[in-house]
Amino acid sequence: MASSPENNPSFSVQKVTHSGSFQGKKSQHAEEADFYLNCRAAYLTVFKSSLENIKSKEQLILVLQQAGRNPSQKTVNKFWTSQTTTLNFDDFCAILKQQKPATKTELLAAFGKIDTKNTGYILHDELYKILTMRGEKMTRDEFITITKQADFNCSGKLDYNKFCDLYMATSEQCCKTAREKLELDNRLRQQQFGSQAETSSEGITLPVSKPSPRISRKTDHKLAPSKGDSRTPSRPSSAQTCKASISTTISTAASSNRNTKLIEPDTMKEWLCAQSKGCFYLEDDEIISHKYKLHLPQRSTVCITIKPLNLRQVEGKSYNWLSVDTALYILKENETQENLQVVSFTEQQNKEMFGWKGELVSGVYWLLPFTTGCRLKKVKRHIAGEAKLVYRGEDGELTLTREFRDTLLDIFETIDLDGNGLLSLEEYNFFELRTSGEKCDEEAWAVCRENFDMKKNELTRQGFLDLNLMEANDREGDPSDLWVTLLSLGYNKALEMTEACPFVIDIYAEKCKPRIKAIYLEAGSWQLNRAICKSVVNKGEAKVMDGCENIIVYTYKAGRRITSVIENKSENKVIIHVNNEQSKNCLSNRGLTVFAVEVAPKSMMISQHVMPLDEQEEWLYKCVHSLLR
Repeated sequence: MASSPENNPSFSVQKVTHSGSFQGKKSQHAEEADFYLNCRAAYLTVFKSSLENIKSKEQLILVLQQAGRNPSQKTVNKFWTSQTTTLNFDDFCAILKQQKPATKTELLAAFGKIDTKNTGYILHDELYKILTMRGEKMTRDEFITITKQADFNCSGKLDYNKFCDLYMATSEQCCKTAREKLELDNRLRQQQFGSQAETSSEGITLPVSKPSPRISRKTDHKLAPSKGDSRTPSRPSSAQTCKASISTTISTAASSNRNTKLIEPDTMKEWLCAQSKGCFYLEDDEIISHKYKLHLPQRSTVCITIKPLNLRQVEGKSYNWLSVDTALYILKENETQENLQVVSFTEQQNKEMFGWKGELVSGVYWLLPFTTGCRLKKVKRHIAGEAKLVYRGEDGELTLTREFRDTLLDIFETIDLDGNGLLSLEEYNFFELRTSGEKCDEEAWAVCRENFDMKKNELTRQGFLDLNLMEANDREGDPSDLWVTLLSLGYNKALEMTEACPFVIDIYAEKCKPRIKAIYLEAGSWQLNRAICKSVVNKGEAKVMDGCENIIVYTYKAGRRITSVIENKSENKVIIHVNNEQSKNCLSNRGLTVFAVEVAPKSMMISQHVMPLDEQEEWLYKCVHSLLR
């Protein structure tokens, strides 16, 4: 189960909440400029140019360290997934936005969890047990390296005040050295770098070709991997002026259930069906979700649907996830996983359900869930008091509160992907990866089998409840670890799920039994971004920018979602200013009405996703894309 970072003082401190702030007199623009200058300084300490990409985990760790971060392996794995091949400068900036450096106060508070007597010291023997047995475990050699440092060790004890002083000084020196190098080197100072964006650019590289006034809407682009779409807006370049623009207007009336092509699975009762659940999780400024493989043994007409999972509802509670938009992109696997062919996506709609119906040949398909992030985002809500999770009964034994027990049963319902009322080791490991970053192996599962209720080697609901009760007992009633689990699953301190959206996928096949299996739980991949771009290019309205025939903006409306994609056919990168100020009743995934994005040469990227703020009212999408000088 999850372990609280406050109770596990690993020297990977990137997860500690940053409490410092820039001086109040600085403008927001000046703060951002300072942040990006620091990003650039750190990046150019490792790379010759900020147009170079990060090509390995080792390079990612090194450049993060130059920026004063100390990333854990869990953090590195979060940003460098099994499908990542490169990260660019914009991705690096987005990571630093999320991974704030720790303050000394926060570090001391973490150590204070161990030093309960407030002596200022921790015995090496005690520290060894913690650092080599909990959380992200250190090796013995790594531990010895720490305890050999005379600056903060003596007589078998670690002086953690001195350790924190040295840690902070080292971190600050790394940043200072990088900044000084940048200031002294005129070549680096003048060098162009990225888009200074807080988001990744979903760059999709196109083959080199001569500019043409024709718009090839079905071009088979050669696509290069890039990191997934982030919803954080790019920094506007207000100092520059626009020299060309495109205006797009779409007016949509209020609608109850939003598409003329409705999915009606009830008409396919004789078809064979497969189902899997999953979940979108909001983490910092990324959306993480399950990803699936679909096996179809023979050619068949199929119907694929996705919708939010309708869990237990209690009066007075918030159920934001029920209004979150969902979609599935269907990709055909060919010779390799890297060579995926975009088939289609779920654009037909019936109430909250989105679906696609068509014929698929036999083979293996990838189903990539998607949500725009317009409605799944950080929610600031005042909570009067923290919900109670456990209490001691008259016999002195710990017991789960009724509210926490019901929440755990909802969690069980969500993570029971196949819906059979039991948790397999594979299903439980998705839960463990999300809450603790680790997996439960066969040996540990055998221990669970000996201590908790199981059927057919799968954990029952009661077993899952008892497992959480055991965690509370291990902490003698301290709910800290339980809250780590709950928060990582999208719950707030009132036990409301506000930063997650469980969903259910149904697949109906007319001629064969389909099989679906969850494979990954990770952030959006470059394949997903490619699929989104291709669908918008193929189905959307294309407009060439006045005075600049190499810049094309594609806009596509699918149900209650509008997506725009920018294509740059030129040999140079461009910065596009995006203005939504004249839109009405609209919500952009970027979070701002005005922002700027950079589009690399011979590439395309997602500009934004937009949805109605209130679906019961008319909404007007009026967006101007302008090329900056």
